[in-house]
Amino acid sequence: MISFDCDYNNGAHPKVLENLVRHNDAKPTPYGYDEFSERAKKRIREAIGMPDAQIFFLTGGTQTNATTIDSMLYQYEGVICVGSGHINVHEAGAVEFTEHKIITIPDSEGKMEARQLHQYLDDFHHDGNRDHAVHPGLVYITFPTELGTLYTARELDELYQVCQRYDIPLYIDGARLGYGLMAEGCDITMPYLARHCDVFYIGGTKIGALCGEAVVFTNRRAHKHFFSIQKQHGAVIAKGALIGLQFEALFTDNLYLDLARHAIEMAMVMKGIFREKGYEFWLDSPTNQQFVILPNEKVDALGDKVGFSHWGQTTGHRTICRFVTSWATTPDELEELKRLL
Repeated sequence: MISFDCDYNNGAHPKVLENLVRHNDAKPTPYGYDEFSERAKKRIREAIGMPDAQIFFLTGGTQTNATTIDSMLYQYEGVICVGSGHINVHEAGAVEFTEHKIITIPDSEGKMEARQLHQYLDDFHHDGNRDHAVHPGLVYITFPTELGTLYTARELDELYQVCQRYDIPLYIDGARLGYGLMAEGCDITMPYLARHCDVFYIGGTKIGALCGEAVVFTNRRAHKHFFSIQKQHGAVIAKGALIGLQFEALFTDNLYLDLARHAIEMAMVMKGIFREKGYEFWLDSPTNQQFVILPNEKVDALGDKVGFSHWGQTTGHRTICRFVTSWATTPDELEELKRLL
C-alpha cells in the first residue's frame, strides 16, 4: 500500500539518524541542558535572525500546544482560535483539559481574519459584564492552516497589529511550518514570521525528525518557570539531547527547508495528477495537503491500495478526501497513485 494519509508516518531523514548515531556514546547532560541542544538553538536563532530568542524542545505537537498555551494564560483566561483550528478540532480537548477555554471565531478557508479578531476583542472590551466571562488571553493560529491554506505577509501583519493594539500575545502553531514557507506564492519567511508573533513552534515530527518540536519565544519572554510547567505537563524528556541532535541536523545546511520544498514539489505533481484525471478540489491548497472530492465508489476502490483521510461527505454521493505528501514522498509513489486513479 502507498501512503498519503499523513506526513508523520515515516522514520527520520538519514542525516538526522546519522547525527543521533554519531553521538550515541556522548553521555550528554540530561533534560536539554546539553551541548547539542545549545548548538541547535544557536542555529535556529540564526535562521530567524533573533539572537535573544528563547527556545525549548518538546516531543510532540499536542503536548507543545497544551504546555505553551497553559504557560501563557491566567486561570481565568482562554485562547482565541478559529472554529476549524487544530486545537479546537483535532487535539481531543487537550487545551481545555488544562482548564482554559477555547474561544472560537469564524474563519475564511481556515484563516483568522484581522477584522473578525478586532470585532471580537472590541465587543469584549465594551461588554459591561466582561468580568463574568472568560477573558481572551492569547490568539492562536496555525501556519499553514488546518486546511492547507496560507496567510500572506500582509494578513499576518494585520493580525499582529490587532494583537498588539489589545496587548494580547499571538501564538503560531508551526507543526507544518516548513511546508507553508516553501509553498508557491508564500511571501513569509521564517524571520518575518518570528517578528510578527510572540511565540511559535517549528515542527520537526512532520518534517524529517523522529519526533520533536522547537518552541521559540520571540517578542515576549517565556514564563520564568517554563521548565517547571513543562514538567507538570510531562513534557520534559530526560534524554533531551535526543531532540537537540535532531534539530541540529535539520538546521544544518538548510536541510529543514529543503525537505519541505521536496514535499511541496511532490504535492504539486499530485495536484496535477488529480486535475488530469478530472477530479475537483474542495479548496485550493498550495501546501502538502491536498483536499480532493472523490465519488464514493472510487473511495472504496482506492481504500485497499492507498492510504488517505476522509474529511467528510459532500453532495452527490461524494467524499472530501485528504492526500498528504511529505519529505519522504517519492515520484514512484505518485506514479502508482496515477495508475490506480
